Amino acid sequence: MKKQILTFVASIFLLGVFGGNVLAAEKKNEKGENSDNPEIIDLGSRLELFTDYFLIESLDKVSLKLHEPIDKGSVLSFDKLWEGPFSGYCTVIKDGDLFRLYYRGLPTAGKDGRPDEHTCYAESQDGIHWSKPDLKIHEINGSLNNNVILSDIAPVTHNFSPFMDTRLDVNPKRKFKALGGIESSGLIPYVSEDGIHWTNLQKEPVLRGRKSDFDSQNVSFWSEDEQLYICYYRTWVTVHETRYRSVARVTSKDFINWTKPIEMVFGETPQEQLYTNQTSPYYRAPHIYISVAARFMKDRQVLTNEEAKKLDVNPKYFKDCSDAILMTTRGGNSYDRTFMESFIRPGIGLQNWVSRSNYPALNIVQTGHDEMSIYVNQDYAQPTAHLHRYTLRIDGFTSINAPYKGGEMMTKPIRFTGDELLINFATSAAGYVKVEILDLNGNKIEGFELESSTEIIGNEIEKTVTWKGNPDLKQLNDQPVRLRFVMKDADLYSIRFR
Repeated sequence: MKKQILTFVASIFLLGVFGGNVLAAEKKNEKGENSDNPEIIDLGSRLELFTDYFLIESLDKVSLKLHEPIDKGSVLSFDKLWEGPFSGYCTVIKDGDLFRLYYRGLPTAGKDGRPDEHTCYAESQDGIHWSKPDLKIHEINGSLNNNVILSDIAPVTHNFSPFMDTRLDVNPKRKFKALGGIESSGLIPYVSEDGIHWTNLQKEPVLRGRKSDFDSQNVSFWSEDEQLYICYYRTWVTVHETRYRSVARVTSKDFINWTKPIEMVFGETPQEQLYTNQTSPYYRAPHIYISVAARFMKDRQVLTNEEAKKLDVNPKYFKDCSDAILMTTRGGNSYDRTFMESFIRPGIGLQNWVSRSNYPALNIVQTGHDEMSIYVNQDYAQPTAHLHRYTLRIDGFTSINAPYKGGEMMTKPIRFTGDELLINFATSAAGYVKVEILDLNGNKIEGFELESSTEIIGNEIEKTVTWKGNPDLKQLNDQPVRLRFVMKDADLYSIRFR
């Protein structure tokens, strides 16, 4: 009887320590069915972010937190005669030490795919200070002194969206690739050796869509993880008799022949109007695709007619508003929308609350030792139209956040390769992070107990975890384990083994 009581007490203790979910989780597979063999996530040595619940088994008094990018102000005005208030659909590419910016120049409102739409180019050495080189490629308004790289190929210039092909065996003459076009033309492929001089790969479109498809920036890239070219493009879906701007996905092995489209889904979340999807591999963890999408709130009007007139907003472009949201996907046809809240809210001032403003540029790029930048179009349809810059710490989209009273997170079963565990974290002066390693049954592994974990205090992009000063994890390589993070007044942004 005494033995039975002790066993019962020990079981209750384990359930309490592990948030009540760990032992139960061992008996369920990914469909929620009972199983004695839990799925083990093979991390290898790749970086993992906490933008979703992929790694998380349980949370106890901690939560996933969405972080707010810091406003760094305007970095580029669309002030040339061939640019203007309707410039947009920006793409930022970090090419070694050079930052490249591509965007549509458009001075007047009107039908999509017109001859006065141009693809413009700017560049920077730091991602902060930008210049518009006189490329002397196209004559605009009687002069070759301009930064236009594509002209007179409407409607490709309506939404030309380039990327740098990172495939290992890529033809150097096709280092840069792009798609552009609208419903009537389909998406037409272009290639470039230097990112400035472009030729069409073929005149015929490689993708044809349904009615109203492609009316936005249609983004493509080479996926290192999937070993495929992937394109996420604008499509429409009907939900409860309401049409929504949404996203479809196609893949290709050669950038010419593409699969049939599949519509992206968003889990058990409300359908929203997504004007652009801006999906791209995160540069530090390319198996995770980050989407900083434009959420379009149709007919949600903030400005009065008088206020719009005072700002000199085009009369057709102030009766809706927009912001930026954060989604992620790990391939397939599903986005994770863990956070429905705005990622980048419209700024202070009525000029930020007009139609088609606050549309994010494609790609997140590193602009400092501990900083990455996100770019956003602002003041759309106004004389002050420009590109704005926002920053986050490296990996700082989201975090496991612990309050002052403390809490803990338990990972799902994992297998790793590496000699040490690195974490990206921040604590207060009073806070800390400690790590315990457990076997699949929830038992402590000798030498990696919580009591042995060195209390980690500070704010670092990369910190090695130790147990009594020892970081060595060689003995645990390829062994299924769980990580238990015990935290107080702290944020945990990412982890990796090395």
